[in-house]
Amino acid sequence: MKVLIDNGHGENTPGKRSPDGRLREWAYTREIADMVIFGLRKKGVNAERIVKEDTDAPLSERCRRANDIYKETGKKAILVSIHCNAASSGTNWMNAKGWSVFVSNNASSNSKRLAECLGQIAECIPVPIRKPMPNQLYWQQNLAICRDTNCPAVLTENFFQDNKEDVEYLLSQEGKQTVAQIHIDGIVKYLSL
Repeated sequence: MKVLIDNGHGENTPGKRSPDGRLREWAYTREIADMVIFGLRKKGVNAERIVKEDTDAPLSERCRRANDIYKETGKKAILVSIHCNAASSGTNWMNAKGWSVFVSNNASSNSKRLAECLGQIAECIPVPIRKPMPNQLYWQQNLAICRDTNCPAVLTENFFQDNKEDVEYLLSQEGKQTVAQIHIDGIVKYLSL
């Protein structure tokens, strides 16, 4: 099984940063993606980033890359897209906070299982989790990266880049390690099912 990591956005994507400019989503998600890939490879898991450039690859291109690899591997690949959430345009500090995971409205049972695994790990750590309902760990939304890929796919929103406390946590060594660990352990849990 090949694990495809999609690191959200690019340096040329407008906004997508904390109001004070200290956290830039494109740089942060690439750092976390690299930590996740390193951690997965240490556990013997074949993993790679699908966006290696710093500029933003359009969603259609990201989906095409994932679908090509899924086909090349004989339908033995999964996709995890890593992001940081925001409650507004990024110009003001907001109150929304916490970690969440999403699948598409047309999600397969495997996509939902992958989201469950990630959510269960986040609950065990524990970190504050945003849930649509008390007994459901994942959200369903019409997200192109999940909807238009053929492999099981999820998107994680790793805390809020427009919440001061979340930003401090995200930028801390502990926060980075925790965010990476949720992904590594959640993916390994899914692969072991």
